[in-house]
Order: sequence, then structure tokens, then C-alpha cells
Amino acid sequence: MIRDITIGQYYMADSPIHKMDARFKIIAISVYVVCLFIIKDVYSYIFSIGALAGTIAISKVPIKFILKGIKSIFIIIILTAVLNVFTTKGDTIIWRIGIFTATLEGVYMAVRMVVRLIMLIISSSLLTLTTTPIQLTDGIEYLLKPFKKIGVPSHEIAMMMTIALRFIPTLLDETDKIIKAQQARGADFESGNLMQRAKSLVPILVPLFISAFRRADELAMAMEARCYVGGDKRTRMNVMALSKVDYVGIAAILFYVTAICAILIFVV
Repeated sequence: MIRDITIGQYYMADSPIHKMDARFKIIAISVYVVCLFIIKDVYSYIFSIGALAGTIAISKVPIKFILKGIKSIFIIIILTAVLNVFTTKGDTIIWRIGIFTATLEGVYMAVRMVVRLIMLIISSSLLTLTTTPIQLTDGIEYLLKPFKKIGVPSHEIAMMMTIALRFIPTLLDETDKIIKAQQARGADFESGNLMQRAKSLVPILVPLFISAFRRADELAMAMEARCYVGGDKRTRMNVMALSKVDYVGIAAILFYVTAICAILIFVV
């Protein structure tokens, strides 16, 4: 389960998606997510799934590697489906269990929410899988630059977000090591009721928090030792600039938005 989380990891490959500008990828993912919350009909979902599948194929990231991230949120997906089935009101009742009533409209809503959640996770994972932490930092900082006029520390926010993403795989690997070390000492994390399982996590969480704080302190000391100072005075080795593949991507995202609008206006 620990190694199934893919958010924050980077998958090295030679693909057009990897070569795209980080600023464009962040904006494209944001537009895609907004469209996912707007669409409601089957045709828009089919088109969005096709667009996401095509992007994954172009990125050359193995689909098995991307789908591994779904396993880590399987319980959340099931809980979302159950809540939508029994809380959505409708006229067509499928079955009734005590005070709980499942309707056909609730089933449609549950399917739509589950598909939307899975697409959100996959698209977000695709951003981090095809973009290095340094590129993400530069892209986020550039996009936040206009807000510096109102006092928003764009560089600090970008650096903080990137460090958080960068440390996700590191902390997961540390958690896996702690679990194996505790199991070698006879710890049992699977038997017992819910409360007993929760108590058994204490030997994992305590050393994990200690390790996280130690790594954060070491990182801060390393940055200070190198006289790190962020902001406008800092130069970059790689200057961000749009290339031909980015213009193709801009055309593709414009086509996607236009197609979604056309489906919402003329088909629905």
C-alpha cells in the first residue's frame, strides 16, 4: 500500500509531455480539473476520459504505474460511492434498508463522482510524474508572480509546495522501513479491531514524525550553509520558454475546451 502512492514521484521518460513547459502543464491540468466539475453528461465524460487516455499514451508512463495510485485511495472511492448512493434523493427507488434508501439517481451520482475522483487523481499524478520538482518550482513561481504586487511571497510558496511534493516519496520509503523494522520485532498491524489497529500505528507514527522533523532541520541547515536566498535576485540555469510542443499542447487544450462547450451547448 505504501509503495502504491504515485503522487509526488517523477517517472523519467523521453516523451513530448515531459518536454512541455511546466507552466503550461500546470494551467492545462487546472483547466482539465475545472472542466471535470462542469461536465455532467455521459458524452463529456467519455470525451474527457479519451483525452486523458491519449495524454497518458503520449507521456509514455506505464498505465500500471499510474493506476497504482488508485489503490491507495480505494477506501475513499468506496466511501464516496456509498455516501452518494444513500444520500442522493430521487424518484426511482432501487432498494430500501431500514432508514437508508438507494435510488437510481443516487447510483448515477455515485458512478459520476467515482469516475470524476479517479480522473482527478490520475491527472494530478500525471503532472508530477512528467515534471521534475525544479520545473514545478519554477512554473508555480512564475504563475504566482502577478500576486507579488499584493504581497504574496510567490517564491517561498512555490518552494514550500515543491519540497512537500519532493518529500512524499521519501517519507513513504521511511514509513515502509519503519513498518518492516517493527514487524521484524514482532509487531502486528493487521489483527484486532479498529481501535487495536489504530493503537498499533503509534510505534510507526512517532519515529516517522521524528525522522520528518530531523530531515526538515537538515534541509534547512543545508540551505543556510549554501547561503540560499530566494526571490528576484536569484538566477536560473534553465530559462523557461515555450517550444513547438507547447504550442501544440495549447492548441490541444483549446480544442478540448471548445469540444466540451459544444457538447454542453448542442448535445445536452
